[in-house]
Amino acid sequence: MKKLINKVEDVVNDSLAGMGAAHANLLRVDLESQIVVRKNAPVQSKVGILSGGGSGHEPMHGGYVGIGMLDAACPGAIFTSPVPDQMLAATRAVNGQAGVLHIIKNYTGDVLNFEMAAELAELDGIKIESVVTNDDVAVQDSLYTAGRRGVGVTVLLEKIVGGLAETGAPLEQVAALARKVNSHGRSMGMALTACTVPAAGEPTFDLSEDEMEIGIGIHGEPGRRRLKLASAAQITEMLATPIIEDLELKAGEQVLAFVNGMGGTPLIELYIIYDSLNRILTGKNIRIVRNLIGNYITSLEMAGCSITLLRLDDEITRYWDAPVYTPALRWGM
Repeated sequence: MKKLINKVEDVVNDSLAGMGAAHANLLRVDLESQIVVRKNAPVQSKVGILSGGGSGHEPMHGGYVGIGMLDAACPGAIFTSPVPDQMLAATRAVNGQAGVLHIIKNYTGDVLNFEMAAELAELDGIKIESVVTNDDVAVQDSLYTAGRRGVGVTVLLEKIVGGLAETGAPLEQVAALARKVNSHGRSMGMALTACTVPAAGEPTFDLSEDEMEIGIGIHGEPGRRRLKLASAAQITEMLATPIIEDLELKAGEQVLAFVNGMGGTPLIELYIIYDSLNRILTGKNIRIVRNLIGNYITSLEMAGCSITLLRLDDEITRYWDAPVYTPALRWGM
């Protein structure tokens, strides 16, 4: 195992300390509570937006804390859910008396711990709404979930509802938009290599040099099938077709296309995937009007990619375009 770390047990805290030092104009890091909080939180009369999950998926979630996106993030140990105490501390830190929205990826530990934190926060008099993302079309159930996994749509949802929350919209409206975004998006991913969790010191699974895994999760969970390595165009077809079919996308519709790297894939290859995706959608008269391409929800150093398509309407597009200023996403400011 070759990694740029100090001690295995300090990886998350050292990374958080670095994030806090690098982005002190946007956020503050509470190492005792192990949370990342928007610098000026709580913002009075604004719905607080909170998400979290295991570390190892950077820049998600801490990289999305700032103006127009998340108010706080709770990082757990690598590929491990944060604990309710973290979530409660973050909820309290972003409570501006307008309520707090918890955005939860559909992984069993995340769901259970956020539920407990919400119950404790409500005892404090904080109004909570919770939205669970479950956009992965690859498998119905996995090692970590009951139902579909929450993956790429989570990033898009955090941006879109963060834009609405900045307007001072009430909690019920923000939560309703979050649920709509989740219902409008689907994702699927693949891997060329596994990743190595520092505490384990060895790859999460084995892939031969001429193999790929289609339908993996962001923790390296097994997917739909293992196949011989194919071309970028063929891989894109394998990922895009189930998404298009599940969303029941029709000719004339508009989408946001998100091509995401899993951490170890260079941008030149992601653009090749995007070109193939654009060709597929253009051939079906489905128009890409917004896009996001890069490493935004990763699995440590795994080589591979995921595709997310989000059906757009005027409301979703408006808040996607709204200003955002975080460590990982910035426009309109």
